[in-house]
Amino acid sequence: MAQVDTVTRILDAAEELFAEHGFAETSLRTITTRADVNLAAVNYHFGSKKALIQAVFARFLGPFYKLVESSLDAHEKQHPDTILSIEDILRFVARAMASVTQGDRNRLAIFMRLLGLAYNQGQGHLRKYLQTEYRSLFRRVMALITKATPDLQPVERFWRFHFMLGSAAFTLSSMENLRAIVEHDFDTKCTEEEVVGYLLPFLAAGIRAK
Repeated sequence: MAQVDTVTRILDAAEELFAEHGFAETSLRTITTRADVNLAAVNYHFGSKKALIQAVFARFLGPFYKLVESSLDAHEKQHPDTILSIEDILRFVARAMASVTQGDRNRLAIFMRLLGLAYNQGQGHLRKYLQTEYRSLFRRVMALITKATPDLQPVERFWRFHFMLGSAAFTLSSMENLRAIVEHDFDTKCTEEEVVGYLLPFLAAGIRAK
């Protein structure tokens, strides 16, 4: 089995199992069984369970980071004096997420569940890793949000940002179930794009609310 294929199998299995059962509840042996590799392969390629968890996040966030950065760079080069609205900032983020997942609804849902677990399951090493690796992008986005919401106090902006993040994580991780409910209760279908179209104005309004 080629090394690249082995790494992909391990990451795919870990991603799915962590999202299904949580980080603490998922053993390396469970991951290797689903990936159809031996335990030595995990130790060889990742070294530890913590490193594997970080690699699962990096596989999504690495390309996402580059896409958001390049999009913001291009916009600032063309419009150096423009203050982006909250809606504009969220559209940059949404387009990058769509590009990274390449229309794979399941992968986006899995990642958003993992993001929620990173906050809920006491993964201090993971939060430290994310803060270290992606600090510059987080600070850049928060600086743009700050410019777009000059009347908010920093603490209130912090809470609103995390309320926004929680709403987005719930919606995107549960999209298939929510769409099924809408179809059953309202006899209408919603595409993923339509759901995001409903979501972004709601998130923006929550950030700006007086």
